[in-house]
Amino acid sequence: MKVLKKILQYKYFYIILTIIIIIISLIRINISNIKHSDLLDDEVMITDIKYHNNNYVIELKGHQKYLSYSRDFPYDIGDIVKVRGTLEEITKNTIPNVFNYKDYLKIRGIFYKLEINNIKLVSHNKSIINNIKKWLRNKIDERDNKEFLYAFILGDTSTLDSNIKEKFNFNGLSYLLVLGTFKIMVITKILEKIKRKIRMKEEIYIGLVSIIFFFYFSLVDIKIGIVKSGLCYFFKRLMKYGNIKIKYYNIILFVGDILLLFNPYHLINSAFYYSFIISLGISLSNKRIKGNYFKRLLIFSIKCFLLSLPLNIYYNYEINILTIIFNIIFIPLVYFVIFPLCIISFILPFFSSILDFFLSLLIDINNLFSNITFFSFIFRKPSIILILIYYLVIMLAFKNKKYYVLLLLALIVHMNINKIIIENLVIFFDVGQGDSILLKNNNIINLIDTGGNLYYDYDKKIIKSLKSFGINKIDNLIISHGDFDHMGEAINLVNNFKVEKVIFNCGEFNDLEQELIKVLDKKKIKYYSCIKELNHDNNKLYFLQTKEYDNENDNSNVIYTELNGYKFMLMGDASITTEKEILEKYNLSNIDVLKVGHHGSKTSSGKDFINEMNPKYSIISVGKNNRYGHPNEEVLDNLKNSKIYRTDQDGSIMFKIKNNKLKIETYSP
Repeated sequence: MKVLKKILQYKYFYIILTIIIIIISLIRINISNIKHSDLLDDEVMITDIKYHNNNYVIELKGHQKYLSYSRDFPYDIGDIVKVRGTLEEITKNTIPNVFNYKDYLKIRGIFYKLEINNIKLVSHNKSIINNIKKWLRNKIDERDNKEFLYAFILGDTSTLDSNIKEKFNFNGLSYLLVLGTFKIMVITKILEKIKRKIRMKEEIYIGLVSIIFFFYFSLVDIKIGIVKSGLCYFFKRLMKYGNIKIKYYNIILFVGDILLLFNPYHLINSAFYYSFIISLGISLSNKRIKGNYFKRLLIFSIKCFLLSLPLNIYYNYEINILTIIFNIIFIPLVYFVIFPLCIISFILPFFSSILDFFLSLLIDINNLFSNITFFSFIFRKPSIILILIYYLVIMLAFKNKKYYVLLLLALIVHMNINKIIIENLVIFFDVGQGDSILLKNNNIINLIDTGGNLYYDYDKKIIKSLKSFGINKIDNLIISHGDFDHMGEAINLVNNFKVEKVIFNCGEFNDLEQELIKVLDKKKIKYYSCIKELNHDNNKLYFLQTKEYDNENDNSNVIYTELNGYKFMLMGDASITTEKEILEKYNLSNIDVLKVGHHGSKTSSGKDFINEMNPKYSIISVGKNNRYGHPNEEVLDNLKNSKIYRTDQDGSIMFKIKNNKLKIETYSP
């Protein structure tokens, strides 16, 4: 016991242990070889069910964990079922630098999706915890404000409207939807009061805390913020009871090590870093905050903002300085009004109307603040090394204020890095059955089409991806033509970026284009149609289709440009009719990169045109298993002499031109 106590009190033990655990976790991630057959025929337990986008999202656990979707699912959490079905791997994100759903599921221990062919009940739920979880969820589901009750009581934000979550995230307030540390603080304050009241012995109290925490962690599905706060409190009490003197930041490190031992995939969990880095930073700053409540709250808010700043830049590519002020408004409202009302209204439903009022107030204020974009700044995705440098400077600034100047200079340089970097990028984004193409020539940004899909939030992914390249302004938003799959998300793009001008194709404006023009007029954004050329830094974009036809596809803008000597031809949805016109009018051949017309439809990419263009690389922007049967086999045959990339198979395709060399990267599913 004395040896153990000596080890635990050795000041470098926790740093050494953390380094070892990180190395072990990296090895475990890299050597993990989860194997499966194509079929599953086994008994499994239902561990979680959520209803989202008109589908049940079901987690099942057998020898491994699986994810499944169903329109109709009559079973419940904890039930044992015999399942027969087909397994397939979870696909990766196909757009650069956006939320990685595959990694998110890895953190939950899920590697495969299960398509259920046959399912039969074996036995009903017999677990006490699962029965309580089921009862809680059923009670919450009866309420009109159930999405917020899930968030504030169970820490589950999955059912919250994505727009609400986005705005909380933009304002830097998404942590308030989970309240991990606050919930543990409330629980422990109640337990400590009971302990003092009945004069409970410390060892019994620690045992009681461990049981209650284990039970609560199971109810909230091991939410990282809640578990971290609970375990830190538990080990702090345990060390004090054993008379083992340990700094609180070492306890935080120790808890992090335990969680990594149980699940090495926390190394790719953004919530893990937010929770532990902010706690460590506050603990290491080692200064007691003095003054009245609002002064303490302001100083605490500034520290939390600075400690989360590098993570926000790395994961969100954006910071909002007003977060510091927003915290002072929202923390008292959520902590002392909304959270208690959630508990009270859950027990006594007639308080729900009062809760609804304050929830509406919360949403309205959050929406209002999210419209203030002047103090929001976009940053190019940084390297891990730069993140570590940021944290070094921040911790030095906590000790010596002169380092705040260095931090400010670093942020200004980072924010304007695109003006320094010499870079030519062409990215064909995977937007399903649609088009969206980024042309970045140094600091000149052209976006050709926006995509548009009624069922998937590709626009949000495109917006986030653009921000990850440090893009805060679009010089030219070019609409190839007025079909929804090419411009359906144009208004969202215009609302999220400063747009200098918009270019339309030839022909009359259709309804979609007119809706966009209303927004452009309101924002005083210039727009043009049927132009012949456009300056693109030291290059030009040439618009080859300037005739007017009686349909949108033939009126589609066809764009030719050269970047560092490489020839790019972007066909929009132009048909064989337009291709013949181009052959007659222009002397073009040996194209390096051809964006194939109309998603590989048989109405485009005629043999004569393809033979004359003789593309080295052909890009087909097409949705997976689309109902049109694109790309057509005849088109693929016409393109057989080129290297074909397809967004349904290769994801987004990036052409990077550096030192006169063309480098190609794909983001395959």
